[in-house]
Amino acid sequence: MSEKILIKNARAIVTCDELDQVFYGADLLIDGPRIEKIGHGLPEQGAHVIDGTGKFVYPGLVNTHHHFFQTFVRNMMTIDYPNMSVPEWLDKIYPIFARIDGDVIYYSSLTAMADLLKHGCTCAFDHQYCYTRSTGKTPADRQFEAAEQLGIRYHMGRGTNTLPRELGSTIPEEMLETTDEFLKDCERIIEAYHDPAPFSMRQVVIAPCQPMNSYKETFVESVKLARDKGVHLHTHLGEGENEIMVERYGKRTLDWCREIGFVGPDVWIAHGWELQPEEYKVMGSTGTGVSHCPAPAVLGGFPILDMRAMQREGMLISLGCDGSATNDSSNLLDSLRMAYLMQAFHSKARGGSLSSYDLLKIATVNGAKTLGRTDLGSLEPGKGADLFMVGTEKLELAGAVHDPANLLARGGVMGPVDLTMVNGRVVFADGRLTGVDEERLAREGEAACTRVLRGQFKEYWTAN
Repeated sequence: MSEKILIKNARAIVTCDELDQVFYGADLLIDGPRIEKIGHGLPEQGAHVIDGTGKFVYPGLVNTHHHFFQTFVRNMMTIDYPNMSVPEWLDKIYPIFARIDGDVIYYSSLTAMADLLKHGCTCAFDHQYCYTRSTGKTPADRQFEAAEQLGIRYHMGRGTNTLPRELGSTIPEEMLETTDEFLKDCERIIEAYHDPAPFSMRQVVIAPCQPMNSYKETFVESVKLARDKGVHLHTHLGEGENEIMVERYGKRTLDWCREIGFVGPDVWIAHGWELQPEEYKVMGSTGTGVSHCPAPAVLGGFPILDMRAMQREGMLISLGCDGSATNDSSNLLDSLRMAYLMQAFHSKARGGSLSSYDLLKIATVNGAKTLGRTDLGSLEPGKGADLFMVGTEKLELAGAVHDPANLLARGGVMGPVDLTMVNGRVVFADGRLTGVDEERLAREGEAACTRVLRGQFKEYWTAN
């Protein structure tokens, strides 16, 4: 028999449902992995009670683009992304990535996942294309191991790069695979880990890294395999590669993808700041989504997505952190506020801005839709019990708690949340991840980083 949990007397429950309901002084009843009921005065009998007094309750955030393997290159001023050209940055950072081993994959994933959970993210997609001579084919296995240990809902994007540098790629030889070995491993991890059932904790996405760094065959065969296995597709697109694609193929990247079938409601791309207004129509008409990652756009000085224009064309927009090589953080709450401020910055030139609540729904409802999760994204009966709670009885929030739906992006809640729940299980509460020894994992992670990365690239870590 599944355990029932009752969140009692929440100050507000922001549902993000189709009616945009907010329940005040309400209870939320959970039965196993799903929400059973939201209302007032729900009976406590047989339920474990969580006191919601003074708490705002929100749907869990959904991260649709990240690179966990990059987590250990944060705060490296010797590789100063804002003050480098993209080629300069690539030449500096990729020799480091080429040395990553399985332990770094595991501990950097734990680090990123912990950051996400502590800031309200309950479901995360990671674009893992770092397969080196040292990792072998283990990254997916190590990441699923990390996700299970922390209790986060995890969608693994099996990425690859197949094109050699002499043919125009920017990827070191040590990180290249053949299309055949990539597809073979995709089949292996789909068979081993992919669970399409409602409330599943792990799924697989076929995600070749980007068109400019792989053979066309890699993408063509990815489409075939994904459609055969019923899994989603993902890649980087519209992040400065179009000039190369036009020179190489005589067409822009989205046209190239459309030609081979790499578009559709089972496909989403990352970044998209180079997309043109006429391409918004293509994205919208085909149901192809985009993950907006605000931090790398700001740090790199790239164009800010016109999200209102994209929405007018029917585009599905979600929110991602991106990797720590271009974000230094895995805090999706921070990305949420950043995205809102970036839209507001252009409001006069673009005839208005999305509201802070609009951005919250992009980070919850739209994130779930992007990953094909009809069971997540909002708080309502029948949906998965993924949520987080923010305490309002704090001096820094005095005077701001009258509008819980707009608080997160407009006012900003930057510190750890009070509680995070995934699939009906509390995974973070009272400042601690549940069921793990954080200090031990932190020590082990530091040791792995030092052994594999700092030890081989001493000149890049100035603090030591």
